[in-house]
Amino acid sequence: MASTADIKNGVVLSIDGQLWNVIEFQHVKPGKGGAFVRTKLKNVVSGKTVDRTYNAGAKIEIENVDRRDFTYLYNDGDNFVFMDVDDYDQITVPAATVGDAKNYLLENQQVQIALNNGNPLYIELPASVVLEITYTEPGLQGDRSSAGTKSATVETGYEIQVPLFVEQGTKVKVDTRTGDYLGRVN
Repeated sequence: MASTADIKNGVVLSIDGQLWNVIEFQHVKPGKGGAFVRTKLKNVVSGKTVDRTYNAGAKIEIENVDRRDFTYLYNDGDNFVFMDVDDYDQITVPAATVGDAKNYLLENQQVQIALNNGNPLYIELPASVVLEITYTEPGLQGDRSSAGTKSATVETGYEIQVPLFVEQGTKVKVDTRTGDYLGRVN
């Protein structure tokens, strides 16, 4: 058993049989009363975020989470297949675990997968990826009804908003956290 002194960003706690990732924490020592730790936790499975406060020195259960590098190989129906870059073992990750990351996954792309007792918990993508625009309408000059943006479909099938000047076949950089267009890539 660990105590609240062991809480750090990225640590995974086991609370009531569920796994929670520590997003933020703050040790607070008020002038009056005992010290406590204020945390913001994100459920590893559902993505739900909650605030939780612990008294200083309270016992907590820290789970062992192994983050390893994998290469995305292919989509097998409802599952995604990844290969460990160290020992070349392949693992199958259900689509529910992959979540919105599927919108940015290209074959042979490097990702990090968090594993707990051999079970994949979630996938961490790079902050941005380069994707090619496969379809977009031609931008009409002077059309400012949509703040100078139009929708475009990238090679993974995901639809993003891009400026009017971006054409089909252009490679663009996309933020994997928000899905925002970041710029063109030469």
